[in-house]
Amino acid sequence: MALSSYYAPHGGLSPQTDLLTGRAVFTTAYAVIPKGVMQDIVTSALPFWDRARVWIIARPLSGFAETFAQYIVELAPGGGSDRPEPDDGAEAALFVVEGCIAVTVAGRTEVLQPGAFAFLPPSSGWTVRNTSGDKAVFHWIRKDYDKVEGLDAPPVLFADERMIAPTPMPGTEGRWATTRFVDPADLRHDMHVTIVTLQPGAVIPFAETHVMEHGLYVLEGKAVYRLNQDWVEVEAGDFMWLRAFCPQACYAGGPGNFRYLLYKDVNRHPKLGGPFGSRP
Repeated sequence: MALSSYYAPHGGLSPQTDLLTGRAVFTTAYAVIPKGVMQDIVTSALPFWDRARVWIIARPLSGFAETFAQYIVELAPGGGSDRPEPDDGAEAALFVVEGCIAVTVAGRTEVLQPGAFAFLPPSSGWTVRNTSGDKAVFHWIRKDYDKVEGLDAPPVLFADERMIAPTPMPGTEGRWATTRFVDPADLRHDMHVTIVTLQPGAVIPFAETHVMEHGLYVLEGKAVYRLNQDWVEVEAGDFMWLRAFCPQACYAGGPGNFRYLLYKDVNRHPKLGGPFGSRP
């Protein structure tokens, strides 16, 4: 597969001469965080991380994401953490968009370059370090693992999208395809992180309306995306959050492919008994 060019934020700050009009949208059904918002002023520092800054683009919050948190992590050379995850119940998915990082888990170290993916189960004790001489940027998706009696947690997984043949959607001749890092039939997994590719002019030809919450980070290209009742222009570097049952559709704009990193919660019963499944 040909090498892709993934968008990574670089921070900075808009000059005083810029107009403040932007494309940011926050509603009860969806949110759009444009790439221009991801400047120095909105980065976070984290305990036990060094030479690192983080854009937190989704977090569990009333009226926003319910099932996951998503970070864009930038590591300077030598930066990283030996205690990255503070929650023993959290699983992680990493996807590298710039530079390279070394991830160590269970005595195994993998050097991940752009296009590389890692799944890290709860309590795996993973660490991460930028061992190169250049900056590294990766996505870190965190989710509280939803245990099921009789099912083990999934094992550690490393993969590379360039080594995976995209799965075409039926009847599209490959114009709309999904790169799957894990087997969708593996019910040990309670989230899927995939890459969706639409070629120029390709469409999602109906308003998807379903139970899965989505996080979409645009890696490449541009499109017009249907979010609830609105059509919104998006481009590489933008992030979209869609709550469960928010209608969605898409027209890919070209001239190149439109590609996004997609999170969704899968393979579990909805929780009953009150808000977010908590019984009184």
